[in-house]
Amino acid sequence: MTIQNRYEFVYFFDVTNGNPNGDPDAGNMPRLDPESSKGLVTDVCLKRKIRNYIQITEENSPGYDIYVQEKSVLNQQHKKAYDALEIKSEPKKLPKDQAKAKEVTDWMCANFFDVRTFGAVMTTEVNSGQVRGPLQLAFAKSIDPIIPLEISITRMAVTTEKEAENQQGDNRTMGRKHIVPYGLYRVHGFVSAKLAEKTGFSEADLEKVWKALEMMFEHDHSAARGEMVARKLVVFKHKDALGNMPSHKLFERVTVERVKGEVGTPASGFDDYEIKLDKEGLEDKGVTIIEIT
Repeated sequence: MTIQNRYEFVYFFDVTNGNPNGDPDAGNMPRLDPESSKGLVTDVCLKRKIRNYIQITEENSPGYDIYVQEKSVLNQQHKKAYDALEIKSEPKKLPKDQAKAKEVTDWMCANFFDVRTFGAVMTTEVNSGQVRGPLQLAFAKSIDPIIPLEISITRMAVTTEKEAENQQGDNRTMGRKHIVPYGLYRVHGFVSAKLAEKTGFSEADLEKVWKALEMMFEHDHSAARGEMVARKLVVFKHKDALGNMPSHKLFERVTVERVKGEVGTPASGFDDYEIKLDKEGLEDKGVTIIEIT
């Protein structure tokens, strides 16, 4: 059964001595808002982590294949729908029969978790249609400015024999690593029950998303992201599918206060902040609060 309620959520996570989202156009430095010097993490980055968590926890579970995964060929993913439904594909075109065209797109939603969750543009050579997903994320932004550091590192090995000869056995190479000493990031999310009706996004799917947001950093540790932590997830559940309040009024009820250090300066840890939530009068307006982390 698809979800019957509209949701919004506020999600906080932090990074310590790591790079939460490198910018390939800037030598993989942490992304920055140039005006405020606050850190940025893209929606694409966060969706990738959710996908990876689902792939790990739901491996081989029917309906939880991942459409956008590393080294995948999207046309091959689309072809799976045509093969399963025994429909012949035409280059760049959906089947002329509207019922069959809908079957192809519905098959993609039913079998790929990220298609029915985030949506997908599948109008490639093997055309499987276009889906607008019920769950969307904004960019994450740090509460205060961050100061990215560029750290020099040494590797005690070389790649080729020629490099070893040139270094006369010293076999050292230099490199650089970019880190954020500390940053607390905030991101807003939206879940539409009306769009979920079209993709089949269910209550079970939503529970897996909440779990992914709680646990996904635990399975994403690397040299660049050694210490990333989910700090708080506040979910606003509306009484019905269309919703009972504007999302921005709900987001305004979640505030962050700086309790240590000067406001507007880089923080040193999560203890520098206090997250507050104003619950007053929400239930009377048809909105329930769920605090998950």
